Amino acid sequence: MMISFGKSFTWSAVRIISAFLFVTIVTSGCLASRDSLEADAGKGQEVSAASTTQAIEKRISVARRVPAEWEAQEAIWLQWPGRYEKEHEDSFAEMSIVIARYQKLYILHDSNGIRDDARKAISKAGGDPDHNNIVWLPIRNNSAWMRDNGPVFIVEEGKMRIQNWEFDAWGGAFGSDIPYGRDNRVPKAVGLYLDLPVDLVGIVHERGNLEFNGVDTVMLNWSTIGDRHRNPGYTRAQAEADLKYYFGVSRVVFIEGYSQYDKTKGHIDGIARFINPTTVVVVQCTSGSKCKPDDGKKGSVFEAAAKAISAAGFTVIREPIEGTSSRFVSERTSSQGYKFDTNYMNWIVGNGFVIAVGFDNAETDAAAKSRLESYFPGRDVHMIEMLRSWAAGGGAHCHTNDQPAVSTITFNPESYSDG
Repeated sequence: MMISFGKSFTWSAVRIISAFLFVTIVTSGCLASRDSLEADAGKGQEVSAASTTQAIEKRISVARRVPAEWEAQEAIWLQWPGRYEKEHEDSFAEMSIVIARYQKLYILHDSNGIRDDARKAISKAGGDPDHNNIVWLPIRNNSAWMRDNGPVFIVEEGKMRIQNWEFDAWGGAFGSDIPYGRDNRVPKAVGLYLDLPVDLVGIVHERGNLEFNGVDTVMLNWSTIGDRHRNPGYTRAQAEADLKYYFGVSRVVFIEGYSQYDKTKGHIDGIARFINPTTVVVVQCTSGSKCKPDDGKKGSVFEAAAKAISAAGFTVIREPIEGTSSRFVSERTSSQGYKFDTNYMNWIVGNGFVIAVGFDNAETDAAAKSRLESYFPGRDVHMIEMLRSWAAGGGAHCHTNDQPAVSTITFNPESYSDG
């Protein structure tokens, strides 16, 4: 499905349509072939500004909930890196081996060649590419960052659905030549494969900037969704209303600000994370890190985030950056090497496990592992070195996308206890 607007169509009109009207793709069937999947995923009614005028209605209160990441999961999804992101392949292989030990893993591959390379990488790392929990899907994609372009799974009126928010490769922050069309169609293809309805939300945003407590709150960075390159003319008040409507939450907690080197403009999953409905872990610069508290840069963003979240009524735990990576890492586009602060916030939570970015620093990696074990008691914590991913702007959470289990549909958030 595509929505076509004339050049003179304003953001206000786009917002009216996206906020008040869900365009629903009701999909069915299983994956037969790459061609049929892509053809079906691209089908849908053309909706123009003129044709929607009579269809716009007042918002109707609908019971919606996005399950928290620590709730039961059906699967984890990822898009295997292609030739331009080949440097991530070793860490993807290690992640895949760990995930498959605990739950189903869907691996999307853009070509048969990428699939073959992925299978070899998993085998080389000591895993089994034919593991019963691994499902290979020929779904076209552009990148290895499925957290951002992938689906948002949501429970609505007692049924699981998918929301497809618009994706434009982070507002073009990595260059106008970065392709993203295939990435933007991934949620539709996932819905087709799973036989889940897909709702198009005409607002540009990435799931890496969304943290849910599973009960009543979404937390995010206004600097991302309010970015003029993503959503020109979009206001904070509009965003709050939209987020409450689409996610069924009663509270929206905004933080604001980002490091000058962060091209996502401050995704929340590198700054603050829920570990239960009432507690948020917020990263903190220390004397042992390159960044410093209240340094007017990154450290100040973290301090402001902690204050804003605490003021919203949540218990805040500070996650210290106690050192740097043990070695220099060069970006693919630069010969200059960097040592990175050991920010362990970009973890993923699954059924019985946690995976966090390892920085090849034995002392800080071990300390972070211990803290994560306290955040998520009863789960095995795995530290996987992925400095190449960190150099590119993300980690384990950015590369993956979690699908809630069917059991979360009947979950009653009012009866939840974090004890």
